[in-house]
Amino acid sequence: MYNKNPTPSEIVILGSVITAAFLFLVLFILHHFFHENYYLIYIIATPFLIFIATYIIFSTALNRFIYRKIKLIYKTIHQRKSQKSNTPEKDAMNKDIISEMEEEVLRWTSSQEQEFVQLKKLEKYRKEFLSNVSHELKTPVFNIQGYIETLIDHGWNEAKISTDYLKKASQNIDRLNAIIEDLELISQLESYEFRMEKEVFNITGLVSEVFESLLRMAENNKIKLNFKPGCHTVFMVSADKERIRQVLNNLIINSIKYGSTSGETLVGIYDMDENVLVEISDNGIGIAQEHLPRLFERFYRVDKNRSREQGGTGLGLAIVKHIIEAHHQTINVRSTEGVGSTFGFTLAQI
Repeated sequence: MYNKNPTPSEIVILGSVITAAFLFLVLFILHHFFHENYYLIYIIATPFLIFIATYIIFSTALNRFIYRKIKLIYKTIHQRKSQKSNTPEKDAMNKDIISEMEEEVLRWTSSQEQEFVQLKKLEKYRKEFLSNVSHELKTPVFNIQGYIETLIDHGWNEAKISTDYLKKASQNIDRLNAIIEDLELISQLESYEFRMEKEVFNITGLVSEVFESLLRMAENNKIKLNFKPGCHTVFMVSADKERIRQVLNNLIINSIKYGSTSGETLVGIYDMDENVLVEISDNGIGIAQEHLPRLFERFYRVDKNRSREQGGTGLGLAIVKHIIEAHHQTINVRSTEGVGSTFGFTLAQI
């Protein structure tokens, strides 16, 4: 294989040969043209000895120089990588050390560029998250402040107004508490501070329990809650039952809130060999494709005004995703505008 750069050993040999050849040429000229009294053996032997001496000197000096300089570069690169130092071997004379260093530096540069891009994404995400947190917390706080100031200025003398405003302030306090509780839960899920209380249970029966608990809400929104035909076989799964109840609650409540009037929410449970797939579908307004990749991000809202009117914290789907991933399972969504949405997640089957 062709080496773009000569190895240090090749450089030393070339330098020694040139030095010896130059000395041989000088001695030959002195002997031939100036009739200096040099024996032929001296003319041949002296350059040979010079070659050996030059090779040793050049080799030692260049080897020390290369090892010292290259070691410094390797050390710097690998310290920046926060990895164990991978210094080059001392016997670097027979290697194309320049090409190796070029490749190493290129790899390091590429990794630094990727790290920089990732850091920019994380910084953008951090700023967006802080902005969203600030906005979500300010909204109920400002509402509470407005109601209290109105009561102080005008409302204490009218019982109906004061009661109405106190109820609205209480609702905003509840919303504030809900946001804080969801943030605490996400923090626990992300830091693995909570423990899964896994048990074996009937996932089909749990869906029926959630249907029953949300029946009044569904009736108020004129939404029917049903299993998909033929997709309600009894399946036993191993999971944290209360966490999965929370997942089902969140997904079914969303389907009720954003479903079509006189619409329907359908749940299907499918056998996937080692897992079961649970799908929650609605025939609501659907979600545009550009929103789907970010749908499980904290505080991400497709329609911000409508989402807040519906009373959500903006953290529900993020919590759902964390819970499913904590079970080492997957969750996905597919949706078509004007047709509806389907959320699906898997659980380990027993």
